[in-house]
Amino acid sequence: MDNRSGGTEQTELPYQVRIENFEGPLDLLLHLIKKSEINIYDIPIALIARQYLDYLEAMKELNLAVAGEFLVMAATLLQIKSKMLLPVDETVEDEEDGPDPREELVRRLLEYKKFKEAARQLDSQERMWREIYSRTPAPREELESDDQSLDNVGLFDLVDALQGILNRNPGKTLLEIIPDNLTVRDRMNAILEALEGQESVSFASLFEASCHRMVIIVTFLALLELIRLRTARVFQPENFGPILVSRAFSLVPDPAELDDLEWR
Repeated sequence: MDNRSGGTEQTELPYQVRIENFEGPLDLLLHLIKKSEINIYDIPIALIARQYLDYLEAMKELNLAVAGEFLVMAATLLQIKSKMLLPVDETVEDEEDGPDPREELVRRLLEYKKFKEAARQLDSQERMWREIYSRTPAPREELESDDQSLDNVGLFDLVDALQGILNRNPGKTLLEIIPDNLTVRDRMNAILEALEGQESVSFASLFEASCHRMVIIVTFLALLELIRLRTARVFQPENFGPILVSRAFSLVPDPAELDDLEWR
């Protein structure tokens, strides 16, 4: 994740999150397939390509810096879609139509899914062994070895939840004054204060204090930064249940790490 100051071109949102530090284009495709309950062996490319491009547009609006790999995948989906639109040669009988244009994409998705599940199992075993052979770590070591900050909730699950919040507050943004001191750092501190003394809070509750679109987006970027620093974690205790946010450990982020970031 990096932070960029955009000068006069990005005075409202100078802070950018590079999403490849969380998840990549194959993660987004798997998320769309799961969300739409699609058979991975029979992907409706037109539908998935449209949803994929909608996500890229949403992430651009949220100031999430889209890496080149996401754009390459978008081009790949459009290429597959165009191949599938080509007319079938009806003069050829009793022969196969040729390789399915989706075949390579399905192979990549299945392979990626397999390695992702293997990594999750290894992480689970590591946590189990850490509990068996426990030791008292130093504060900094606890930060480095903490469980996966996103747990069973992915970045695109958070984008979905945020879009729901933004869609529920379309008409109130014109009447609210944006604070002059609105920064990612201030919103990080506000989130930590909301988590103080709480076992967890709902993801939606972090955005209830203000309905202004800009405040909501900056709060979202602040939460992603806390997740990156392993100061906060998000999780979903049950399927289709609310997304919760909690402190990942009892200490505040290292001030040196915060000072390395560019803030408005």
